[in-house]
Amino acid sequence: MTDILSKKLESKLDKKLISKAKRKTLDDGFKKGKVVNEVLDKPTVMTLYKMITDHIIAYVNGAVSAGKESVLFWGVDENDSDVALKIYLVSTSNFKKREPYILGDPRFSNVKKGTKNLVYLWAKKEYRNLTQCFEAGIPVPKPLYVTNNVLAMEFVGEKGAPGKSLLDSQVDENDYQQAIQIIQDMYENAKLVHGDYSEYNIFKTENGLVVFDLGSAVDLRHPNTQEFLKRDINNITRFFKKRGVSVEDPDQLFEDIVK
Repeated sequence: MTDILSKKLESKLDKKLISKAKRKTLDDGFKKGKVVNEVLDKPTVMTLYKMITDHIIAYVNGAVSAGKESVLFWGVDENDSDVALKIYLVSTSNFKKREPYILGDPRFSNVKKGTKNLVYLWAKKEYRNLTQCFEAGIPVPKPLYVTNNVLAMEFVGEKGAPGKSLLDSQVDENDYQQAIQIIQDMYENAKLVHGDYSEYNIFKTENGLVVFDLGSAVDLRHPNTQEFLKRDINNITRFFKKRGVSVEDPDQLFEDIVK
């Protein structure tokens, strides 16, 4: 019975993806076949099916963006609200490079060996980071649910189109001040450092900036916290400076945040 349900759902999702893709490729060059074959393996299909039967989502529309480690799908819940489904690639080896962001974080002391276990832990880690930030009042997508390699969260964008990142937006001094404030608020209120903070991981919306991709974020007790914080400040400072925005000295910003 389970195999029958799996095949039915897999077929339905494949048709949805192919229909939505309309022979297009995603922004990073993923072809629809690769998305279907590598992301929607049988365990992932069954995870999505369980999310439907548990009323987390009603259906999945298709893939809207992709990276080396995950693909973002546009889902819809039973209230017709958009849901972002971040599905982490169990088949990728890139997660081994992410170990430094887990090892040393006291929240995740028991790390099981194997890529699949690391991927599942990474999904839980991002969900926990989002939750800590959301509860601290930091502008992040609201976390909704996590299981195995699937993370459900608020969809930032409209009609299946993700919001524009800072990279693809016009920016000004107000955006810069918001970006620095997010770093400071994460440190002081959520007790986290993003670890991969840049123009690629920040949405610019009508209501202000929204930071995402928090899988790399580490607890302040992590031994590399200050190194990651300095890098985050330098990365975002470099971006705004290139865009002609007046910026503060990154070393002084670092001292002000950690004092």
